[in-house]
Amino acid sequence: MRVGLFGGSFDPIHCGHVEPVKAARRSLGLERVLYLPTAIPPHKPGRRLAAPLARYAMVELALLHEEGLYASPHELTLDRPAYTIETLEHFQRLMPAAELYLLIGSDSYLELPQWHRWRDVAAAARLVVLPRPGWELDGPAPPALAELAAAGRVHVMEQRPCEVSSTRLRAILARGERPPAGWMPDLVIDFACKYSLYR
Repeated sequence: MRVGLFGGSFDPIHCGHVEPVKAARRSLGLERVLYLPTAIPPHKPGRRLAAPLARYAMVELALLHEEGLYASPHELTLDRPAYTIETLEHFQRLMPAAELYLLIGSDSYLELPQWHRWRDVAAAARLVVLPRPGWELDGPAPPALAELAAAGRVHVMEQRPCEVSSTRLRAILARGERPPAGWMPDLVIDFACKYSLYR
């Protein structure tokens, strides 16, 4: 059984968090992908986020009608930053027969050597790299990442990145406007507006 894990702040979740994951799931034959909204992202210290439970609710709403994509509350239960290696070890214990795939954006992939126990991360799961605008992988990879790729631990998805970002969406929602059609599921927009998450 192949299971994907996809973590992030999802502040808010949008089409760039969903469409590339759907394509990766089909391409790699993943039975399911678990989205892991993080209560305290370790890579974004000091940044103000919408409340963790609100971000989790938006992920649930965004995935409601998406086959094989699920939200997991695992990283919401900690009162400290959640480290990816600890999450992987948790799911290894929970699903010992599963082959784990860690889905990350190309920006996170290029920063991987700065992660806590990053070599253990790459050993615990195959890395699936999703394209992000402005973070192309055209040039030569840093030696550490080239080593992972040579070992068959990395699968770079050949997709066009979605030109949407959570930063732009927060600015639009803060002005009381609705994002352009297709950028976010309507249920997520309605939820964010009802609870004034970004105003």
